[in-house]
Amino acid sequence: VQLQASGGGSVQAGGSLRLSCVASGIPSDSYAVGWFRQAPGKEREFVAAVTWSGSKSYYAESAKGRFTISRDDVKNTVYPQMNSLKPSDTGAYYCAAGYRLITSSTSDPGRYVDWGRGTLVTVSS
Repeated sequence: VQLQASGGGSVQAGGSLRLSCVASGIPSDSYAVGWFRQAPGKEREFVAAVTWSGSKSYYAESAKGRFTISRDDVKNTVYPQMNSLKPSDTGAYYCAAGYRLITSSTSDPGRYVDWGRGTLVTVSS
């Protein structure tokens, strides 16, 4: 599985960004694609995830109501639409693929096997 993330940039607080993760080689709907972020000096944290079938999505509490994750099955791309951005959303964003994740494990970065390179999001106040 290969993943390529893009779409990062600099925005002011309250603005929006849509990231993209193009995934290739995912063999079945038993996979999920998740997004994580890492701010300087902090641990990587879960943002959102969607099953490869697109049937289920999961969000961190900090993302609920502001972010929407979706999947385009033609383009094999997962998009987190991020609205009402805050300075605390600043960080490097990574997409990752995991296999046979259950609800309680979708937020655990250790359960994801394949990772793409990060894309940087900077939100200024």
